[in-house]
Amino acid sequence: MKDIVVLPDEGLRYISHEIDGETIMIRVEAIAEHAVCPYCGETSVKIHSRYVRKLSDLPIQGKKVKLFLHNKKYFCANPNCAHKTFAEQFSFFDPKSTKTKRLWEEILRVSLTQSSLSASKYLRNSVVDVGKSTICNLLKKGH
Repeated sequence: MKDIVVLPDEGLRYISHEIDGETIMIRVEAIAEHAVCPYCGETSVKIHSRYVRKLSDLPIQGKKVKLFLHNKKYFCANPNCAHKTFAEQFSFFDPKSTKTKRLWEEILRVSLTQSSLSASKYLRNSVVDVGKSTICNLLKKGH
């Protein structure tokens, strides 16, 4: 499977996958053993904790995809930084997002060609569970 899947970031390593009905669940983790504090720019290697982020991604072979990102939280090494901990940062999704940027781009592409109601129906059947109101909000933001 890891030879078929194109991960959304080259800094990720494939861990495993499983298929549950019409959904492929892919577990990934960061390759890096350090991270840079987004607040002060200091590099840290001291891990505070780990947690899993769940993100929807582009479909594979007609199946919806959920990425389970095993994310690390680090202690900031700078004693003068106002933030004592920070999470690994990735460019393929926005903070607090539940969808990858490439999935948002696909949702937008589909939504520009049809009504939000028909786009929602199409996307729910083949790409990702997304509501009409989410599509309307995306279009209002001017993405």
